[in-house]
Amino acid sequence: MANCSPTGSDANAGVRKWIAFYNHKHPHSALGGKPPAVIYWQRHDTTQTEQQVQRVA
Repeated sequence: MANCSPTGSDANAGVRKWIAFYNHKHPHSALGGKPPAVIYWQRHDTTQTEQQVQRVA
């Protein structure tokens, strides 16, 4: 009979998959139905643009 118990690397891979799903695909009601990664990059892009404008001005 094959060994069906997960290994440490199986668990690690599963956790990485879940975190990726949670951050990039799972809609969050507190974020207007968007995943955290979308909000992060929107804020990051806005901050970068504002900093570039301040340097030019």
